[in-house]
Amino acid sequence: MALDTKTKKTEKTNGQVNGKAASSLFEAYDATSGKKLEIVDQTGKVIHPEWMPELDDDLLVEGYKMMKYARIVDLKAVNLQRQGKLYTLPVNRGQEAAAVGSAMALRKDDWLVPAFREIGAYMWHGWPVETIYKWYLGLESGAVMPDGVNSLPTSVPISSQVPHAAGIGHAINYRGLDQVVLCYFGDGGTSEGDFSEGINWAAVFSCPCVFFCNNNGYAISVPRELQTKAATIAQKAVGFGLPGIQVDGNDLFAVYRATNEAVDFARAGNGPVLIEAVTYRMGAHTTSDDPTKYRTSEEEKIWEPRDPLIRVKRYLSDKNLWSDAQETAFEVECAAKVDEVVSHVVGLGSNPIPELFENQFEHLTNSLEEQKADLEAFLAWQSRRG
Repeated sequence: MALDTKTKKTEKTNGQVNGKAASSLFEAYDATSGKKLEIVDQTGKVIHPEWMPELDDDLLVEGYKMMKYARIVDLKAVNLQRQGKLYTLPVNRGQEAAAVGSAMALRKDDWLVPAFREIGAYMWHGWPVETIYKWYLGLESGAVMPDGVNSLPTSVPISSQVPHAAGIGHAINYRGLDQVVLCYFGDGGTSEGDFSEGINWAAVFSCPCVFFCNNNGYAISVPRELQTKAATIAQKAVGFGLPGIQVDGNDLFAVYRATNEAVDFARAGNGPVLIEAVTYRMGAHTTSDDPTKYRTSEEEKIWEPRDPLIRVKRYLSDKNLWSDAQETAFEVECAAKVDEVVSHVVGLGSNPIPELFENQFEHLTNSLEEQKADLEAFLAWQSRRG
């Protein structure tokens, strides 16, 4: 559902950020300003119409539907894990606006470099739900993208994907293409060396990357204030010589507006941008985590009315673009789709031996050929033993 080249609208830029052309948005919400971009509040009311992005009604409804679908996929996965049918998985609930709003700014040929809490972005950019569930089953096929979907697979090691994103951006420049890379990571990821190395490389070589931090308040059990002494994560952009902006990550409109301008900035050859989306994971870090050990129920209740789905639904309802009847019908439709996928995926068993090797290189190395032969011989011997 990514925007194609013709659909996406490019907005004019003016001014300078670190000597490069910058949008008025980056000037108004400079990383050192201490301001956070918010366009629509939690009641669904527009509070900053001057920054409202140009989104036609149909596209906006599709964005909301993807947020809703992503939550249904996520909640179903958690339910299956509790039944022992999927393995440990991250919980996405509460971060749908950050995922979908940012991915909506991409063209189909742009690159997605995910972390592990962006189901809505995966699906918007073309991942089948089946692929997501296969990943949660530990199947190698869950890391294989369909033809035409420019995306790396889920990355569990913290921030290891940031240098990969810089590398893809460097390759785009080398080949003279006009694609953009959107790379996700969490607030805890900004404490890793890979974060600094990847962003520094992208900045030095003007790689067309948008680095998107999902600041959900906690890196597993470590709160944001213990991760960094920086007042905001967006401020870290200054040290690397690139624009940075903090946005309300539960505001679909603010996320889209900031990412859209960052994508335009990067595509125009100006180098990378750092976006900090302030959001909140309403569930556990993963299904093996107990958040009651490090945060209070009072804190969680503060964030409940800030649910990004509630906000967009209220906006759409006020505009007569969405109704409770449509909501109910869509939920039933999504649940049926997910159940159909689950019936095909759950119970597939272990990885077929070839899949453990075939997606690492275009042609297997001699070492991998030997490992594959050894494994096949061992399994044959094991089978003979009964």
